[in-house]
Amino acid sequence: MKCPYCGNTETKVVDKRETAEFEATRRRRECLKCEKRFTTYERVEHIDIVVIKKDGRKEPFDKEKIRKGVLRACEKRPVTLEQIDIIVSRIESDLRKLKTTEIKSEKIGEKVINALKKLDKVAYIRFASVYRSFKDVKDFEKEIKEIKK
Repeated sequence: MKCPYCGNTETKVVDKRETAEFEATRRRRECLKCEKRFTTYERVEHIDIVVIKKDGRKEPFDKEKIRKGVLRACEKRPVTLEQIDIIVSRIESDLRKLKTTEIKSEKIGEKVINALKKLDKVAYIRFASVYRSFKDVKDFEKEIKEIKK
């Protein structure tokens, strides 16, 4: 590791800790030449996920899009930001565990719908109405009957 102060490549690790959720390893280092200390982080590099849209276009996966959609569906509902972030993180984690890096947007949408169905029925109906393009009240009624089963 190269010292950011003097450029020396000889350093020693003074302290090592895992970050929350074990997403990174934090190392406190000391330069053997100038004796200044600095911090480095080691993370696993995520493989880029590509989303295949309904019209066939491909775009990079953006978990913020999922978060915004879930936030909109949960607006004025008794759902915390922490619960929303957990849903988004679980969906992203599930997608990264798949054997492919190209995922259809429909699969992502279904994961969101399933998560919202367990979390809040109203938020679920809101999201489903947009995601499944409800045309009229009958579509809402049909979905509500399915929830009641």
